[in-house]
Amino acid sequence: MQRLEHAPRPDWRTRVETAGLTFHSPDDLSSALPGAVYWDESAHYEFASAEIDMLESAANELQTMCLAAAQHVIDRNRYADLTIPSGAVPLIQWAWQNEPPALYGRFDMMYNGHGAPRLLEYNADTPTSLLEAAVIQWDWLKDTNPHADQFNSLHERLIAKWQDIAPYLRQPVHFASVDTDEDMLTTTYLRDTAQQAGLRTEQLLMHEIGWDDSANRFVDLKNDTIYSLFKLYPWETLLAEPYGPAALAFYRNVTWIEPIWKMLLSNKGILPILWELYPNHPLLLEAYFDEPHGMREYVRKPLLSREGANITLVSQQGTTQTTGEYGRGRFICQALAPPASFEAGGEALRLYDQPGGADLRYPVLGLWMIDQECGGMGVRESRTAITGNLSSFVPHLFR
Repeated sequence: MQRLEHAPRPDWRTRVETAGLTFHSPDDLSSALPGAVYWDESAHYEFASAEIDMLESAANELQTMCLAAAQHVIDRNRYADLTIPSGAVPLIQWAWQNEPPALYGRFDMMYNGHGAPRLLEYNADTPTSLLEAAVIQWDWLKDTNPHADQFNSLHERLIAKWQDIAPYLRQPVHFASVDTDEDMLTTTYLRDTAQQAGLRTEQLLMHEIGWDDSANRFVDLKNDTIYSLFKLYPWETLLAEPYGPAALAFYRNVTWIEPIWKMLLSNKGILPILWELYPNHPLLLEAYFDEPHGMREYVRKPLLSREGANITLVSQQGTTQTTGEYGRGRFICQALAPPASFEAGGEALRLYDQPGGADLRYPVLGLWMIDQECGGMGVRESRTAITGNLSSFVPHLFR
């Protein structure tokens, strides 16, 4: 694994916009980091084919372990550890038992080219950056390195998965998200893959979903019943909405993607449970609920948070904290991963402390799961050890 710098394509903005990525240079990113862009093809990460095989195998093993951890939560009634609302428990159990369609998820991993990758967390419910991983970086590869390869069969796998679950979906399938560039882009892309699979679809925003109390049904803007819904909206947030009780009471009237049992895996409380079940596993980091239990270097995370918010990183060099809206509720403490940081234009560095004047990049690998199998990878890169909403997406290849 190495990070290589080079000039971007002269017309890269036009090319990525044509492929659908319209927020490649958001104002909040460039104002915080002058000259920074979200889609950053001024560098790429290069892997050996054996590393790709290892990463794919690691993600598939983690998927098996996570499903076992979810079964453990259900069997041992450990929902309170994850602060799962009691009203959701019967439906989690029903959905787990009946296996309604589930589509995708993303493991976020730390890997520095040495040893095994380590799991940071699993976004099993609402992962974004999918278009970038599936399409944008593939187009970059074909333009710039046509004789290299890329760990990326995401587009084909998504279409195949929609075809597989089509018999279980009453059409049209509705696609809904909040009105942000990133969420709209991901939802629109997934809708496109469903249409390529032959499904009829509709799209709307989450706040445009209506509830017909007289008929006990969710409806769209045309007052048509919503029978199948892909919602890029966290289950814990949905249940806190005014229509949350209706979503629980009439859960079985809608085919929800992702299903409600994904609440178990998208919750960071699954990390200490994994450590309990698989202590000292090479793909895991030591993790505990609430307290560090003697760990001197660790990351403190809320059970439910996004974009690097409300994180505390404790290392020998000091303590770093981020703010956000997730500071209330329960936390976990997770050991620091073997660090992955690259000096811009240089080789991997092994330390969390920043050498004087060094311009460091901290990559996190997103390993995408489609139909319970790993089908591709994206790399998010930050200028700090905590990956947040100012991180860039950097393409990759392997030889």
